[in-house]
Amino acid sequence: MDVNGRQFKKFLERKNSLSQYQNEFAEKKQHAKGKLSARERIELLFDPDTFNEIDGFSRTAAADTKFGKMVDAYGDGVIIGHGKILGRTAFVYSQDFTVMGGSLGSVHADKIMKIQDMAMKMGAPMIGIIDSGGARIQEGVASLAGYAGIFKRNVQSSGVIPQISVIMGPAAGGAVYSPSITDYVFMTNGTSYMFVTGPNVVKEVLNEDVSFDDLGGANVHMKKSGVAQFVYEDEENTLLGVKKLLSYIPSNNLENPPIVESIDRNIGIEEKLRDIVPDDTNKPYDVKDVIRLIMDKESFFEVAENYAQNVVVGFARLMGKTIGILANQPKVLAGVLDINSSIKGARFIRFCDCFNIPILTLEDVPGFLPGIDQEHSGIIRHGAKLLYAYADATVPKITVILRKSYGGAYCVMNSKNLGGDFNFAWPTAEIAVMGPEGAVSILYRKELIESDDPAKLKKELAVKYRDEIANPYVADEKGYIDEVIDPAETRRKLIFTFEALENKHISSPSRKHGNIPL
Repeated sequence: MDVNGRQFKKFLERKNSLSQYQNEFAEKKQHAKGKLSARERIELLFDPDTFNEIDGFSRTAAADTKFGKMVDAYGDGVIIGHGKILGRTAFVYSQDFTVMGGSLGSVHADKIMKIQDMAMKMGAPMIGIIDSGGARIQEGVASLAGYAGIFKRNVQSSGVIPQISVIMGPAAGGAVYSPSITDYVFMTNGTSYMFVTGPNVVKEVLNEDVSFDDLGGANVHMKKSGVAQFVYEDEENTLLGVKKLLSYIPSNNLENPPIVESIDRNIGIEEKLRDIVPDDTNKPYDVKDVIRLIMDKESFFEVAENYAQNVVVGFARLMGKTIGILANQPKVLAGVLDINSSIKGARFIRFCDCFNIPILTLEDVPGFLPGIDQEHSGIIRHGAKLLYAYADATVPKITVILRKSYGGAYCVMNSKNLGGDFNFAWPTAEIAVMGPEGAVSILYRKELIESDDPAKLKKELAVKYRDEIANPYVADEKGYIDEVIDPAETRRKLIFTFEALENKHISSPSRKHGNIPL
């Protein structure tokens, strides 16, 4: 055997030893917990036979082993590389919990930073599959420095390439901050959790007993904290969810979203839309029914479905082209804006604007949620985030007022003077400083007090206010609405209007960056 033959044999032996360790051992250990191995996750995420691993033979950094056990393992507990997802290039790191609990040491961190830099350089999505107990204590400050380097790259990549975090186990301590900076967080119910301080610390400091799931499980972050936008019941479906999200968004901020061949070429009349909004202005309806009827069939992909449900956000397609949708939800809290829904909406609008995704706003909002708790918790500041996001966005923006549009909420929801490119209204729209009942209570306070039948008079005055002040034709006459449209023609109107906006260009003033009210 010649020298090259011996070298190739040695290479195969090393490759096989790496494969045996990271496949057979890791799979058994992870499967016992109802989880996939780091390598299985990559295989499910990427198109078959497209993944290319980098730095597979990196070795764990030397450390003072007087404190805790160190394992000298190939790869140092993280797999990095690139491949194709739905035919497009993407970069990934996948942490291996079977190697020192997926803890982050200096070599582990260097690998993640290397793949982050590559993703930025190539203009491709960066996906982090996280299954880690946090910083590697044995390596001391070196592991903390590694986290800081990762965080810095997260910030530098923000708005340039999509960043997606997939929590597939624990994300504890410093490990949670990278996902919180990225664009979207996926979790798996029952096997993934996130917290800054774990149950043991909570018990020690606060003397409170709490389980891993109750402290930072998927349901907590899906419904209460809003940290996770997508939660699935198993890891396979979680990874399919990641692929579905990627099908709607571009690879970087210089590209437009991918266009698919639309199975719904209908641009005609959808008469069902005429009957969705009830005659009773206080009766709820599901705004998702409107979305499904005006967008391509079965194309709506909701984001943060179970958090702040009084506003609905998500991606859909219109003639095969991606559209970002923000809609008030009348069936939850009457569609009012509160702190959580304002933050949810602002974050979504900012993402769409970063990645050239046109925005459609479906409006039915009676105002901001009143109350001591909201005021003291900062509804002014948080509501201003949504206002800022809309005003700052330069992508095509269309608003359709379905029913209520009152007060400051009218202004905030992409009104004409805030920068809406085209603003339409259905005949059922009510646009005013406040609702008719509240308005007449103030304007005709004396008359109502002196009336023999104040309830009857108030009702009559409310009807008059609605007809003469709040109806959409008044706003149309004054130019605050571009057109009052037949609800049945909404899809057709949106198709042609978004086409008219395809070459929209705005030159923003020179500045380092704005100061959003955080």
